[in-house]
Amino acid sequence: MSDALLVQEAGAAPAVAPASGARLFRQRLRAQRAASAAALVVLLLVLVALAAPLLTAVAGQEPNTYHPDLVDSAAGGVPIGPFGGISADHWLGVEPQTGRDLFARIVYGARVSLGVALFATVLQITLGLVIGLTAALGSRWVDQLLSRITDINVALPIMVIALALLAIVPETFPRPVLIALVIGGINWAGTSKIVRAQALTLKSLDFVSAARLSGRGRWSVARRELLPSLAAPVITYAALAFPTNIIVEAALSFLGVGIKPPTPSWGQMLTEADTWYQAAPTYLLLPAGLLFVTVLALTVLGEGVRTALDPRAASRLRVGTERTRVGTKQNRVATKQSKEDAA
Repeated sequence: MSDALLVQEAGAAPAVAPASGARLFRQRLRAQRAASAAALVVLLLVLVALAAPLLTAVAGQEPNTYHPDLVDSAAGGVPIGPFGGISADHWLGVEPQTGRDLFARIVYGARVSLGVALFATVLQITLGLVIGLTAALGSRWVDQLLSRITDINVALPIMVIALALLAIVPETFPRPVLIALVIGGINWAGTSKIVRAQALTLKSLDFVSAARLSGRGRWSVARRELLPSLAAPVITYAALAFPTNIIVEAALSFLGVGIKPPTPSWGQMLTEADTWYQAAPTYLLLPAGLLFVTVLALTVLGEGVRTALDPRAASRLRVGTERTRVGTKQNRVATKQSKEDAA
């Protein structure tokens, strides 16, 4: 009997090792078709932004080179030719009045817009993480002080403060860096609240209490015990904050206090295209459409990241959908039965 069991165990299929956290996350994210498509769009946009010098070199154009011969000065600077002056040399047409190549300005504008939003997101997540952990691990008066500062930051009108700060800073300061500092330095309160609430919950768990009783310091406990557990909510919040920061940068540029010419930016291009939507609609539709696609893709990707890091959300959604489907089917059967009884 024992020999048969040994033979059966020897012939059994080997046990499959459980997937690691990163691998399991990739599997869950890949299983969501919308998130996978959004990730491909975001990857393409990032590659375009990084390869902007190479792409413009292939097109043979520069973003700040004027072509006055390509616009009709008698008509107020409208591009010559159909669809905003699209040709073999200018793949997306030219800019009204100046004749600058739109393709070159679009790809360089992607670099500025995405770079500013990325820098601002990293800054706001870092500030929120540090302030939230300090409030959760500090003494009672430190927690109260930082919590009140966070509440004040949430209540402040962010756009008004950003407009005021950007208006008083000298023009010699690099504008993209300044905008990223302003956005990230103002929008950290949401991250701080999430980190503080999660850290306070984790502090009461046994593994954190055991680490503190072993004699390790607060920041050692935070680095080794709390930060790995905070990774999922922080990454999720960062993925959803990134498209918001793109919108804020575009709004500031549209209001005239963001990226200054001749540096190309999608928001700044929308500002200049405000008066050309009838004479040269492509000049408005191109940056507006790219902003829409970018924000939509990042939002869908952020939602996919949230679901992949928290599979219970997807499970609740499937359970709710299945219950609704079963309830609808039962109602249909009951209605059909009542009709047959009435007949």
